[in-house]
Amino acid sequence: MTRFLVVLTDVRPLDGLARNERVSPERRRQVVGASSREAADRIAGAFMALGMVRAGRQRVKVIAVGRRPRDLEHLG
Repeated sequence: MTRFLVVLTDVRPLDGLARNERVSPERRRQVVGASSREAADRIAGAFMALGMVRAGRQRVKVIAVGRRPRDLEHLG
């Protein structure tokens, strides 16, 4: 079953290099779990109404976790 995380992060200034979330992720302000995509979208919509998000200082991300690969042939 796929779960979703809704993450509210600070936007860091661009330092001349491309952003790479795996090397240096943005600072998380809030993380909320959701059991369906619809619930995650509703939570993300509420976060997007925040003043800091609307001003471009924070961003909202919806991340699918626990997702199974569609093609299982590569495993066997």
